Amino acid sequence: MSRTRLDHRAFTLLEVMVAMAIFFMAIFSILSLVSQNLRAARALEPFTMDASVPAAELMLTNRIEEGVESGDFGDLYPGCTWTREITLAHTNGLYQVDLLVERDDGPGGQIRMSILLYRPDSSGGPGGLGGRLSPGLSPGLQPRR
Repeated sequence: MSRTRLDHRAFTLLEVMVAMAIFFMAIFSILSLVSQNLRAARALEPFTMDASVPAAELMLTNRIEEGVESGDFGDLYPGCTWTREITLAHTNGLYQVDLLVERDDGPGGQIRMSILLYRPDSSGGPGGLGGRLSPGLSPGLQPRR
């Protein structure tokens, strides 16, 4: 009597559990790496410079003067500078403010913004035309500055 030998090969329960444990450890470590990379990419994302900071400073005052001013943002936006040019747009106290914000160290380029401000109390406002007389007013009737 000869016995035929059947070769049935299969995984034992222990082997399947070890394989599943290794698989899940690999999956969770990959997910952790993806999460870390997303956080790092978000930190490297270029920030958007804001030209409203030097414009908002002008909103706090009733008097502005024509000319060019420049400065930086300090710790708010390191490596960024702003320049604003204020010109009298009309003789009624309407000023045009052209703002330029530039990033010195790398990508981000520059942002330009132009706003109009009505400041009748400023030196170029009505009656205060930089020392000139307003049309139709005598020297004694000039508004005070």
